[in-house]
Amino acid sequence: MKNLRHLNKLFLKYKWKLLLGLVITIAARIFAIYYVPLIGKSTVIIEKYLNGKITDLDYVKNQLMWNILLIVGTTLVAAFFTFLMRQTFIVVSRHMEYDLKNEVYEHYQNLSLNFYKKNRTGDLMNRISEDVSKVRMYLGPAIMYSVTTFASTAITLIFMIRSAPILTLYTVIPLPILAFSIYKLSVAIHKRSTVVQQYLSKLNTFTQESFSGIAVIKSYGLESHTNHNFHELSNGSRDKNIDLVKVQAFFFPLMVLLIGISNILVIYIGGRRIISGEIANIDVLVEFILYVNMLTWPVASIGWVTSLVQQAEASQERINEFLSVQPEITSPKQEPDTINGEISFKHVTFTYDDTNITALKDVSFDVKKGETLAIIGKTGSGKSTILELIGRLYDIEQGEILIDQTNIQQLNLESLRQSIGYVPQDAFLFSDSIRNNINFGKTDATEEEIIQAAKNASVHKNIMNFSKAYDTVLGERGITLSGGQKQRVSIARAIIHDPEILLFDDCLSAVDTETEEEILNNLFEITRNKTTIIVSHRISSAKNADKIIILEDGKIIQQGTHLQLLKQDGYYKELYAKQLNEKEM
Repeated sequence: MKNLRHLNKLFLKYKWKLLLGLVITIAARIFAIYYVPLIGKSTVIIEKYLNGKITDLDYVKNQLMWNILLIVGTTLVAAFFTFLMRQTFIVVSRHMEYDLKNEVYEHYQNLSLNFYKKNRTGDLMNRISEDVSKVRMYLGPAIMYSVTTFASTAITLIFMIRSAPILTLYTVIPLPILAFSIYKLSVAIHKRSTVVQQYLSKLNTFTQESFSGIAVIKSYGLESHTNHNFHELSNGSRDKNIDLVKVQAFFFPLMVLLIGISNILVIYIGGRRIISGEIANIDVLVEFILYVNMLTWPVASIGWVTSLVQQAEASQERINEFLSVQPEITSPKQEPDTINGEISFKHVTFTYDDTNITALKDVSFDVKKGETLAIIGKTGSGKSTILELIGRLYDIEQGEILIDQTNIQQLNLESLRQSIGYVPQDAFLFSDSIRNNINFGKTDATEEEIIQAAKNASVHKNIMNFSKAYDTVLGERGITLSGGQKQRVSIARAIIHDPEILLFDDCLSAVDTETEEEILNNLFEITRNKTTIIVSHRISSAKNADKIIILEDGKIIQQGTHLQLLKQDGYYKELYAKQLNEKEM
């Protein structure tokens, strides 16, 4: 139960509502059990009438009718309180589920990029959906039925002891056996529940990746191979679920058996005591049979509740595993900073933790506010890494990155990232309208600002060709659009934010040279007073920059202006000649 201690703060938050639920439950159980003595009294009246001790038939009818009315009345009141009990506990559990999901999601948002490289999306989704749902069953139904069981058992035992203490003792003999059996089965359920949730995460991950990569699967004709792999995972999940169900199946028969033994003891011992005269009236025996059967569901629910608790324990353990992960990148202070945009790299060396690849080696350069820096190099030379470090998606182990002459690790993280407009190499768009994808960079943007940003990114005409224009809803990851259109919408999203620093990571690779020239001309006006870094494989994107650096294997091998680099023998001059020949061809 140690993993479930994390939920104690939720119980404290809703303690008054839970206490109200407890009071309502006790009231419901008292009214629910009140009919048993009435049935006992009715049995005595009928017995006395049949034995001739009471001869007034009208009196018997009146007493029985009054008892029936009381039974109906108390049952209706018990039903009303039971309704309130369910409303209280289940509604509170939904609030707790909401809080827990928000806690997990907010923690996910704060975790660093490394975390997402080491964990699969399907597993992350399973923990915030299936695992939280399992925990909700503990917060709601399990707590509700536990309170009901405790209240029913306590109130019933009070009535039983008051009626016949010795007979009560014999009746509860099976309960220690029940408690021990539940403990043993609970241990087995906890182990199997953990395995079941792990398999469910694997299934979610596999299906999520399959659906996201369906185009690749179809293009390679791997449908049957993928189906085979899914069937293997599905069969494994089925087998583990069957193992869990086999253990859970022991509970109810065990409960019924022990309740049956209690009934036998009541009838046998109670009957002998009535015969011997130790119990005066038969109503005690009738009441005890009803009491024991009233305990059937509360006692039987112990098994179900225990199963829910064990599954919740296994799920909360998985949730806690991620909640215990601390963000690698944290803000050093809460006070916002004003970012102007001057950037300096001082002997920066950086190695990725997950691959141990050293992406940058002793890199140094300066970009003043309002300047444009272009970075060119082969694939894997470290170009994108520079942009990720400026956004502080990672922290460096050697050297220093300065923003406005201040170490980047000393700046307010939110202020830093809000001052940056970043267009990644792989443009990511949400399954939402084009309008909402653009104003994602500025949620309060006006229609005119959205259209102007689209025009500056040379995508407005394309958008207007769609039947719903800016209201066109995109498919997953923007699949509705072409590669070039996705890049241009992503550019519009970055520039509408009007940041101090603009980072473009090879974001024009999917557009033709004519469109590229149009976008660059527009960006030249937009970026006039902004610090801009452009990563590209094309000389045309870099030639107008104030400074150009060439990266190779994480090192700067050349730097200067376009004209200066053309005068030097090396990678830049060779690339320029190659691309010039390709253009002429």
